[in-house]
Amino acid sequence: QVQLVESGGGTAQAGGSLRLSCLFSGRTVSRFVTTWFRQAPGMEREFVATASHAGIYYADSVEGRFIISRDNGKRTVDLQMNDLKPEDTALYYCAGRFGGDVPPPMVAGDYDYWGQGTQVTVSS
Repeated sequence: QVQLVESGGGTAQAGGSLRLSCLFSGRTVSRFVTTWFRQAPGMEREFVATASHAGIYYADSVEGRFIISRDNGKRTVDLQMNDLKPEDTALYYCAGRFGGDVPPPMVAGDYDYWGQGTQVTVSS
């Protein structure tokens, strides 16, 4: 049984920073892909960043501003969000799947495990 639990998030002003953390548990960490997605109201869930044995990848919209980091010993995957913009406002989800694809999938439908989501709101 795999579980993902997000923490962090909240409200920030444009240009500010927030940090999200996801704790994943269950089974082995080998070949377990951890990915952050986000969903704004009325929009589809979109890829943000991923970290796994297959490497680190970012969406173009967050490249250079967000940093994903993973600690297999602690079983955490964090998302440091800098230079936040109002368009970063969304519900952020941590997702996981087992697999060896390189690069890993960047579509929400390809993930089997999800956290409950954490809200990020950026004011202008």
